[in-house]
Amino acid sequence: MKLEIEIMPTGAFHNNLRAILSKKAWDFIRKDAYDRAGHKCSVCGCKAKRLEAHERWSFDIVKKIQKLEDVIAVCHSCHSVIHINRAHLTGDIDRAIEHFKRVNGCGHQGYIKALSEANSKSVELSCVGEWALDVGWLERFIDEKGAD
Repeated sequence: MKLEIEIMPTGAFHNNLRAILSKKAWDFIRKDAYDRAGHKCSVCGCKAKRLEAHERWSFDIVKKIQKLEDVIAVCHSCHSVIHINRAHLTGDIDRAIEHFKRVNGCGHQGYIKALSEANSKSVELSCVGEWALDVGWLERFIDEKGAD
């Protein structure tokens, strides 16, 4: 699937860059994502007036490590799908489901299957408890002399 649903495990809810970086640093990183994407959504390719930054994380269940893999530029519609539970809370769920189906070229059953898989993965990862963070990906923003 081109557009995937990502449901964060319980122990990782508050592990995000905006919580650990200064506003200035976060702005630099998100703007870098927009530039790398050519100011288009990295998922659906639309040229949005306002892009949002999405953190891509992987989870090592054995080592209990949540690793930052990338920060990508996404449009609001794709971000609503990625964080589908937030779309439920904001009343944007019907639009998010339709966007998921359009981008992935699937029907409602494809959406239900993807949602079920995302929920199952989240439940499995939530059993870990707290996650240690690996944000080594951010080293790309540090020059060779160690200055930012």
